[in-house]
Amino acid sequence: MVFKRLFGNGGIPLEIDTIVPDEPVRPGGKLKGEVVVRAPERDLKIESIRMRMVVNASLTHKGDDDGKDDGATLCYPSASGWFELKKGEERRIPFSERLKWETPPNEMRGERLGVSIGVRTEVEAVGVKAATDLDPVRVETLPLHEAVLDAFEAEGYSFDSSRVHENSISSAEYHLYLWQGFRLTDRRGGEGRPSQVELTFHTNAVGSEIFLRRFRQGRDGYWRDQPKALRFVAAHHEVGSRDFGADAQAWLEALARRKDGRNDAEDED
Repeated sequence: MVFKRLFGNGGIPLEIDTIVPDEPVRPGGKLKGEVVVRAPERDLKIESIRMRMVVNASLTHKGDDDGKDDGATLCYPSASGWFELKKGEERRIPFSERLKWETPPNEMRGERLGVSIGVRTEVEAVGVKAATDLDPVRVETLPLHEAVLDAFEAEGYSFDSSRVHENSISSAEYHLYLWQGFRLTDRRGGEGRPSQVELTFHTNAVGSEIFLRRFRQGRDGYWRDQPKALRFVAAHHEVGSRDFGADAQAWLEALARRKDGRNDAEDED
């Protein structure tokens, strides 16, 4: 463990360590860990322990969000407070939080996707109030994500990068005010093929709404300001039985046929 020593008024110290297992959790799954606090020099009364899980996001609209500027909030893992620590005593407080299905993944089969996710822990005690640095959290792609991305890879569109945007998808019910784009680059080439496309998964317990559009560099704003997207749906239980390869081919052909432009209207099925 690596304790961080926090100092409050009068130099009163409190040591804290947030332990997040170094193993991935998937959207819809449970994030588990523990917060370890220690009073190295004197008795302390712990008033509260608050946690916040965040993701680095391209900020379009700055809402209240507690005035934080370290990322978009994904959830608030629950922790305890209001207890006394004797001098030299150590206390372990477990936490558990079920991630929303819309939680953006930051790795796929062990490969990092360029998205940073972490937990910040804030402890308030008598004379002490401070927060830790971000403790990294690994969120893995779902099998449905992987099946669709594999199908596009087979069609010549390889994963290039991923980015999270802090705004909502038009006309989609959401629980997190953000969406994640997967940029795919055409390695095969050919007439009529878009050089780059962007895939977005809007996921719930049943499956995903899958949005596909041409990628345009520098389009960093609201969903409605992006190029028009085609919308498709797929269920989690279809992985292994549905031919996503045929789907990817048909979706790319549909995208090549359609007109490009700003997303003034609702996304099309």
